[in-house]
Amino acid sequence: MTIQDFATLDPQAVATAKLVLCDLDGCLVSEGRVFPDTTDFVAACGNRLWIVSNNSTHTAASLCDELATLGIKVEAERILLAGEQTLDLLAARHPGGRLALYGSDCLRERAISLGLQLDADRPDIMLLCRDMRFKLPDLDRLTAQIMRGGVFWVANTDRTHPGLDGSQKAETGALLAMVSAVLGPVNFESIGKPHPHLARIALERMGIAAQDAVFVGDRVDTDGALARASNLPFLHIVREAGQ
Repeated sequence: MTIQDFATLDPQAVATAKLVLCDLDGCLVSEGRVFPDTTDFVAACGNRLWIVSNNSTHTAASLCDELATLGIKVEAERILLAGEQTLDLLAARHPGGRLALYGSDCLRERAISLGLQLDADRPDIMLLCRDMRFKLPDLDRLTAQIMRGGVFWVANTDRTHPGLDGSQKAETGALLAMVSAVLGPVNFESIGKPHPHLARIALERMGIAAQDAVFVGDRVDTDGALARASNLPFLHIVREAGQ
């Protein structure tokens, strides 16, 4: 895997790539605002650009709409998000399964549309996402469910994502740390980065080999690790705080 560091998004750096997989937070946007170089980069990439993100708050459709208000046009079909893709995988593996979902309203709606049964009392599966409403009673409920058995999934293990001013915003992994503080180390499954699952989806759907694609991300431990596991060249974006 080749690694190159860049202070900004450079269209020329991906000019020969047939497929550009790009992280979201810290690369294209931060706290609902686009970086100055984002619009030109997205336009230059065109349909070659796929967003591959550990986001576990939105669905592809809701994020597509939100990005459109910021002047970024990326079709929902080219947005792969860890939370939503985990739901898709669970629906395929456990049709009609009983799911305790700790996540946003749009993910709950997505789960129902996939045929999963939302059941906080007798779940077969528990899925922890970046739930902005997660409180101590939810922690008690989730730890009790884990102790009773079933399959525990975590959308991603990131403890933080970067804010626009360089501060760190709590992520799903911070909620997982709360679970571990109560129960100690727990077994769970996850397809969020650095797992290569999301990249594989894009490569397979486009029919493009890894050597003809590139991954653009701001975190070596997740984006870079995914690139390495997928044999993708990695463009590491190192932004200055407040950029």
